[in-house]
Amino acid sequence: MASHSHIPGLDFEKPVIELERKIDELKGFTTREDLNMSGEVKKLEAKLAQIKKEVYENLTPWQRVQLARHPRRPYTLDYIDMLMTDFVEIHGDRHFADDKSIIGGLATMNGEKIMVMGHQKGRDTKENLVRNFGSPHPEGYRKAMRLMNMAEKFSIPIVTFIDTPGAYPGIGAEERGQAEAIAYNLREMATLQTPIIIFVIGEGGSGGALGIGVGDRIYVMENAYYSVISPEGCAAILWKERSRSPDAAKALKLTAKDLFDMGIIDGIIKEPLGGAHRNPQEAAENIKTAITKDLEALKKIPKSKLIEARYAKFRSIGIFDEPSK
Repeated sequence: MASHSHIPGLDFEKPVIELERKIDELKGFTTREDLNMSGEVKKLEAKLAQIKKEVYENLTPWQRVQLARHPRRPYTLDYIDMLMTDFVEIHGDRHFADDKSIIGGLATMNGEKIMVMGHQKGRDTKENLVRNFGSPHPEGYRKAMRLMNMAEKFSIPIVTFIDTPGAYPGIGAEERGQAEAIAYNLREMATLQTPIIIFVIGEGGSGGALGIGVGDRIYVMENAYYSVISPEGCAAILWKERSRSPDAAKALKLTAKDLFDMGIIDGIIKEPLGGAHRNPQEAAENIKTAITKDLEALKKIPKSKLIEARYAKFRSIGIFDEPSK
Protein backbone atom coordinates (compact mmCIF):
# COMPACT_ATOMS: atom_id res chain seq x y z
CA MET A 1 0.00 0.00 0.00
CA ALA A 2 1.45 3.38 -1.06
CA SER A 3 2.12 6.25 1.31
CA HIS A 4 -0.85 8.61 1.57
CA SER A 5 0.70 11.45 3.53
CA HIS A 6 0.94 13.67 0.42
CA ILE A 7 -2.83 13.69 -0.26
CA PRO A 8 -4.52 16.71 1.37
CA GLY A 9 -7.78 15.76 3.06
CA LEU A 10 -11.23 17.33 3.04
CA ASP A 11 -13.15 17.78 6.32
CA PHE A 12 -15.30 14.67 5.92
CA GLU A 13 -12.21 12.57 5.06
CA LYS A 14 -10.47 13.21 8.41
CA PRO A 15 -11.03 9.69 9.88
CA VAL A 16 -9.58 8.16 6.68
CA ILE A 17 -6.59 10.52 6.52
CA GLU A 18 -5.74 10.02 10.21
CA LEU A 19 -5.78 6.24 9.92
CA GLU A 20 -3.69 6.35 6.72
CA ARG A 21 -1.15 8.54 8.53
CA LYS A 22 -1.02 6.05 11.43
CA ILE A 23 -0.41 3.15 9.03
CA ASP A 24 2.37 5.09 7.24
CA GLU A 25 3.99 5.96 10.60
CA LEU A 26 3.84 2.33 11.73
CA LYS A 27 5.41 1.14 8.48
CA GLY A 28 8.17 3.75 8.79
CA PHE A 29 8.79 2.78 12.41
CA THR A 30 8.92 -0.93 11.43
CA THR A 31 11.57 -0.20 8.78
CA ARG A 32 13.67 2.08 11.03
CA GLU A 33 13.59 -0.04 14.19
CA ASP A 34 13.71 -3.39 12.38
CA LEU A 35 10.58 -4.67 14.14
CA ASN A 36 7.92 -6.92 12.68
CA MET A 37 4.59 -5.15 13.16
CA SER A 38 2.89 -6.55 10.08
CA GLY A 39 0.03 -7.94 12.22
CA GLU A 40 -0.83 -4.48 13.60
CA VAL A 41 -0.52 -2.97 10.11
CA LYS A 42 -2.87 -5.61 8.68
CA LYS A 43 -5.45 -4.91 11.39
CA LEU A 44 -5.32 -1.17 10.75
CA GLU A 45 -5.54 -1.71 6.98
CA ALA A 46 -8.70 -3.81 7.45
CA LYS A 47 -10.15 -1.06 9.63
CA LEU A 48 -9.16 1.55 7.00
CA ALA A 49 -10.95 -0.38 4.25
CA GLN A 50 -14.10 -0.43 6.37
CA ILE A 51 -13.95 3.30 7.23
CA LYS A 52 -13.31 4.18 3.57
CA LYS A 53 -16.42 2.25 2.57
CA GLU A 54 -18.51 4.01 5.23
CA VAL A 55 -17.26 7.48 4.26
CA TYR A 56 -17.11 7.27 0.46
CA GLU A 57 -20.16 5.15 -0.29
CA ASN A 58 -22.50 7.56 1.49
CA LEU A 59 -21.34 10.93 0.17
CA THR A 60 -23.75 13.88 0.08
CA PRO A 61 -24.03 15.96 -3.14
CA TRP A 62 -22.01 18.75 -1.45
CA GLN A 63 -19.23 16.32 -0.50
CA ARG A 64 -19.07 15.16 -4.13
CA VAL A 65 -18.75 18.80 -5.22
CA GLN A 66 -15.79 19.13 -2.84
CA LEU A 67 -14.19 15.99 -4.30
CA ALA A 68 -14.77 17.35 -7.82
CA ARG A 69 -12.67 20.37 -6.81
CA HIS A 70 -9.96 18.39 -5.01
CA PRO A 71 -6.57 20.04 -5.67
CA ARG A 72 -4.95 16.69 -6.56
CA ARG A 73 -7.70 15.55 -8.91
CA PRO A 74 -6.41 14.66 -12.42
CA TYR A 75 -6.96 17.43 -14.98
CA THR A 76 -7.30 17.32 -18.78
CA LEU A 77 -3.55 17.23 -19.46
CA ASP A 78 -3.14 14.41 -16.91
CA TYR A 79 -5.74 12.29 -18.70
CA ILE A 80 -4.24 13.05 -22.12
CA ASP A 81 -0.87 11.97 -20.74
CA MET A 82 -2.28 8.71 -19.31
CA LEU A 83 -4.59 7.81 -22.21
CA MET A 84 -2.93 9.02 -25.37
CA THR A 85 0.42 9.38 -27.12
CA ASP A 86 1.91 11.86 -29.62
CA PHE A 87 -0.12 14.79 -28.28
CA VAL A 88 0.50 17.94 -30.34
CA GLU A 89 -1.08 21.02 -28.77
CA ILE A 90 -2.61 23.52 -31.20
CA HIS A 91 -2.72 27.14 -30.06
CA GLY A 92 -4.80 30.24 -30.78
CA ASP A 93 -8.23 31.09 -32.15
CA ARG A 94 -6.90 33.07 -35.18
CA HIS A 95 -8.93 36.09 -33.98
CA PHE A 96 -7.53 37.38 -30.71
CA ALA A 97 -5.23 35.20 -28.59
CA ASP A 98 -4.41 31.78 -27.18
CA ASP A 99 -6.56 31.04 -24.13
CA LYS A 100 -4.63 28.70 -21.84
CA SER A 101 -7.72 27.69 -19.85
CA ILE A 102 -8.83 25.50 -22.78
CA ILE A 103 -6.18 23.27 -24.29
CA GLY A 104 -6.50 21.02 -27.31
CA GLY A 105 -4.74 19.26 -30.12
CA LEU A 106 -4.18 16.02 -31.97
CA ALA A 107 -3.27 12.80 -30.19
CA THR A 108 -3.18 9.06 -30.83
CA MET A 109 -5.16 6.45 -28.91
CA ASN A 110 -5.42 2.76 -29.82
CA GLY A 111 -3.45 3.60 -32.97
CA GLU A 112 -6.07 6.09 -34.08
CA LYS A 113 -5.97 9.91 -34.40
CA ILE A 114 -8.21 11.82 -31.99
CA MET A 115 -8.86 15.55 -31.59
CA VAL A 116 -8.82 16.05 -27.84
CA MET A 117 -9.57 19.22 -25.86
CA GLY A 118 -10.67 20.33 -22.44
CA HIS A 119 -10.59 22.89 -19.66
CA GLN A 120 -7.30 23.06 -17.80
CA LYS A 121 -6.87 24.28 -14.22
CA GLY A 122 -3.56 24.95 -12.46
CA ARG A 123 -1.97 23.09 -9.56
CA ASP A 124 -0.73 26.22 -7.74
CA THR A 125 -1.55 29.94 -7.68
CA LYS A 126 0.99 30.85 -10.37
CA GLU A 127 -0.27 28.18 -12.76
CA ASN A 128 -3.90 29.01 -11.92
CA LEU A 129 -3.32 32.62 -12.93
CA VAL A 130 -1.96 31.42 -16.29
CA ARG A 131 -4.92 29.03 -16.70
CA ASN A 132 -7.41 31.58 -15.30
CA PHE A 133 -8.57 28.94 -12.77
CA GLY A 134 -10.03 26.91 -15.66
CA SER A 135 -12.52 29.66 -16.63
CA PRO A 136 -12.23 30.27 -20.39
CA HIS A 137 -12.47 33.53 -22.32
CA PRO A 138 -14.30 33.69 -25.69
CA GLU A 139 -11.03 32.97 -27.52
CA GLY A 140 -10.87 29.61 -25.68
CA TYR A 141 -14.23 28.57 -27.12
CA ARG A 142 -13.26 29.89 -30.56
CA LYS A 143 -10.02 27.91 -30.44
CA ALA A 144 -11.98 24.78 -29.47
CA MET A 145 -14.33 25.34 -32.41
CA ARG A 146 -11.42 25.80 -34.80
CA LEU A 147 -10.01 22.44 -33.69
CA MET A 148 -13.42 20.76 -34.02
CA ASN A 149 -13.85 22.08 -37.57
CA MET A 150 -10.40 20.70 -38.41
CA ALA A 151 -11.41 17.33 -36.93
CA GLU A 152 -14.58 17.26 -39.05
CA LYS A 153 -12.63 18.13 -42.20
CA PHE A 154 -10.31 15.14 -41.73
CA SER A 155 -12.95 12.78 -40.24
CA ILE A 156 -11.21 12.63 -36.86
CA PRO A 157 -13.35 11.84 -33.77
CA ILE A 158 -13.49 14.42 -30.96
CA VAL A 159 -13.06 13.82 -27.22
CA THR A 160 -13.63 16.70 -24.77
CA PHE A 161 -12.92 16.92 -21.03
CA ILE A 162 -15.06 19.35 -19.02
CA ASP A 163 -13.68 20.82 -15.80
CA THR A 164 -14.62 24.46 -15.23
CA PRO A 165 -16.40 26.48 -12.54
CA GLY A 166 -17.85 28.45 -15.48
CA ALA A 167 -16.88 30.71 -18.37
CA TYR A 168 -14.98 33.83 -17.28
CA PRO A 169 -17.44 36.67 -16.47
CA GLY A 170 -14.96 39.58 -16.76
CA ILE A 171 -15.58 42.78 -18.74
CA GLY A 172 -12.98 41.92 -21.40
CA ALA A 173 -14.58 38.51 -21.99
CA GLU A 174 -18.02 40.13 -22.36
CA GLU A 175 -16.63 42.78 -24.72
CA ARG A 176 -15.16 40.07 -26.93
CA GLY A 177 -18.48 38.21 -27.11
CA GLN A 178 -18.47 35.50 -24.43
CA ALA A 179 -22.18 34.64 -24.85
CA GLU A 180 -21.94 34.63 -28.65
CA ALA A 181 -18.85 32.39 -28.62
CA ILE A 182 -20.61 29.79 -26.44
CA ALA A 183 -23.90 30.00 -28.40
CA TYR A 184 -22.00 29.60 -31.68
CA ASN A 185 -20.27 26.47 -30.35
CA LEU A 186 -23.59 24.95 -29.26
CA ARG A 187 -25.05 25.42 -32.72
CA GLU A 188 -21.97 24.22 -34.60
CA MET A 189 -21.29 21.19 -32.39
CA ALA A 190 -24.87 20.05 -32.95
CA THR A 191 -24.16 19.58 -36.67
CA LEU A 192 -20.51 18.45 -36.74
CA GLN A 193 -20.22 15.36 -38.93
CA THR A 194 -17.84 13.42 -36.74
CA PRO A 195 -18.30 11.47 -33.47
CA ILE A 196 -18.06 13.57 -30.27
CA ILE A 197 -17.62 12.05 -26.79
CA ILE A 198 -17.84 14.26 -23.70
CA PHE A 199 -16.47 13.61 -20.20
CA VAL A 200 -17.17 15.80 -17.17
CA ILE A 201 -14.04 15.07 -15.11
CA GLY A 202 -14.44 17.66 -12.32
CA GLU A 203 -16.63 20.74 -12.28
CA GLY A 204 -19.26 21.11 -14.98
CA GLY A 205 -20.26 24.73 -14.55
CA SER A 206 -23.15 26.05 -16.64
CA GLY A 207 -22.55 27.52 -20.14
CA GLY A 208 -18.82 27.37 -19.52
CA ALA A 209 -19.13 23.58 -19.60
CA LEU A 210 -21.73 23.45 -22.38
CA GLY A 211 -19.45 25.47 -24.70
CA ILE A 212 -17.53 22.24 -25.39
CA GLY A 213 -20.28 19.90 -24.16
CA VAL A 214 -22.56 19.01 -27.09
CA GLY A 215 -21.89 15.47 -28.26
CA ASP A 216 -23.11 11.97 -29.08
CA ARG A 217 -22.17 10.51 -25.69
CA ILE A 218 -21.95 12.41 -22.40
CA TYR A 219 -20.36 10.89 -19.31
CA VAL A 220 -19.92 12.32 -15.82
CA MET A 221 -17.33 10.88 -13.46
CA GLU A 222 -18.66 9.48 -10.21
CA ASN A 223 -17.43 12.41 -8.10
CA ALA A 224 -17.84 15.16 -10.70
CA TYR A 225 -20.84 17.46 -11.03
CA TYR A 226 -22.71 19.10 -13.93
CA SER A 227 -25.02 21.99 -13.16
CA VAL A 228 -26.63 25.22 -14.42
CA ILE A 229 -24.98 27.10 -11.54
CA SER A 230 -22.49 26.43 -8.74
CA PRO A 231 -24.00 25.52 -5.35
CA GLU A 232 -22.51 28.74 -3.91
CA GLY A 233 -24.07 30.86 -6.67
CA CYS A 234 -27.44 29.18 -6.17
CA ALA A 235 -27.29 29.64 -2.38
CA ALA A 236 -26.41 33.32 -2.81
CA ILE A 237 -29.43 33.89 -5.09
CA LEU A 238 -32.01 31.81 -3.19
CA TRP A 239 -30.98 32.35 0.43
CA LYS A 240 -28.51 35.25 0.23
CA GLU A 241 -25.93 33.18 2.13
CA ARG A 242 -23.17 30.85 0.95
CA SER A 243 -23.50 28.68 4.08
CA ARG A 244 -26.58 27.13 2.42
CA SER A 245 -24.39 25.68 -0.39
CA PRO A 246 -24.92 22.06 0.82
CA ASP A 247 -28.73 22.60 0.53
CA ALA A 248 -28.29 24.10 -2.93
CA ALA A 249 -26.11 21.15 -4.05
CA LYS A 250 -28.87 18.75 -2.99
CA ALA A 251 -31.66 20.76 -4.66
CA LEU A 252 -29.74 21.20 -7.94
CA LYS A 253 -29.58 17.42 -8.59
CA LEU A 254 -26.05 17.85 -9.91
CA THR A 255 -24.47 14.47 -9.11
CA ALA A 256 -23.68 11.87 -11.75
CA LYS A 257 -26.39 9.56 -10.36
CA ASP A 258 -29.06 12.29 -10.47
CA LEU A 259 -28.11 13.25 -14.02
CA PHE A 260 -28.14 9.63 -15.18
CA ASP A 261 -31.51 8.96 -13.52
CA MET A 262 -32.97 12.01 -15.32
CA GLY A 263 -31.63 10.85 -18.68
CA ILE A 264 -29.35 13.87 -19.13
CA ILE A 265 -26.14 11.82 -19.43
CA ASP A 266 -25.34 8.46 -21.00
CA GLY A 267 -23.32 6.97 -18.20
CA ILE A 268 -21.24 7.33 -15.05
CA ILE A 269 -17.49 6.75 -15.09
CA LYS A 270 -16.53 4.79 -11.99
CA GLU A 271 -13.78 6.25 -9.80
CA PRO A 272 -11.46 4.55 -7.31
CA LEU A 273 -12.86 4.60 -3.77
CA GLY A 274 -12.17 8.09 -2.41
CA GLY A 275 -11.87 9.84 -5.75
CA ALA A 276 -9.88 9.85 -8.99
CA HIS A 277 -6.85 11.46 -7.29
CA ARG A 278 -6.32 8.30 -5.20
CA ASN A 279 -5.62 6.19 -8.28
CA PRO A 280 -5.52 8.38 -11.43
CA GLN A 281 -4.45 5.45 -13.62
CA GLU A 282 -7.54 3.43 -12.70
CA ALA A 283 -9.80 6.42 -13.41
CA ALA A 284 -8.07 6.91 -16.78
CA GLU A 285 -8.55 3.24 -17.70
CA ASN A 286 -12.29 3.56 -17.03
CA ILE A 287 -12.44 6.56 -19.38
CA LYS A 288 -10.44 4.67 -22.01
CA THR A 289 -12.89 1.75 -21.89
CA ALA A 290 -15.81 4.13 -22.61
CA ILE A 291 -13.98 5.91 -25.47
CA THR A 292 -12.94 2.62 -27.12
CA LYS A 293 -16.44 1.11 -26.90
CA ASP A 294 -18.27 4.23 -28.10
CA LEU A 295 -15.97 5.11 -30.98
CA GLU A 296 -16.39 1.64 -32.38
CA ALA A 297 -20.20 2.03 -32.29
CA LEU A 298 -20.35 5.67 -33.43
CA LYS A 299 -18.08 5.15 -36.45
CA LYS A 300 -20.58 2.65 -37.86
CA ILE A 301 -23.42 5.21 -37.90
CA PRO A 302 -23.84 7.17 -41.18
CA LYS A 303 -23.03 10.89 -40.69
CA SER A 304 -26.57 12.12 -41.37
CA LYS A 305 -27.99 9.63 -38.83
CA LEU A 306 -25.31 10.65 -36.29
CA ILE A 307 -26.49 14.29 -36.42
CA GLU A 308 -30.17 13.29 -36.27
CA ALA A 309 -29.52 11.18 -33.16
CA ARG A 310 -27.50 13.99 -31.54
CA TYR A 311 -30.32 16.47 -32.22
CA ALA A 312 -32.97 14.10 -30.82
CA LYS A 313 -30.78 13.45 -27.74
CA PHE A 314 -30.63 17.13 -26.79
CA ARG A 315 -34.28 17.84 -27.67
CA SER A 316 -35.36 15.13 -25.24
CA ILE A 317 -33.45 16.64 -22.28
CA GLY A 318 -35.74 18.50 -19.90
CA ILE A 319 -38.98 16.81 -20.90
CA PHE A 320 -40.84 15.70 -17.79
CA ASP A 321 -44.33 14.93 -16.55
CA GLU A 322 -45.96 16.80 -13.70
CA PRO A 323 -47.21 14.32 -11.07
CA SER A 324 -51.00 14.23 -11.09
CA LYS A 325 -52.56 15.86 -8.06
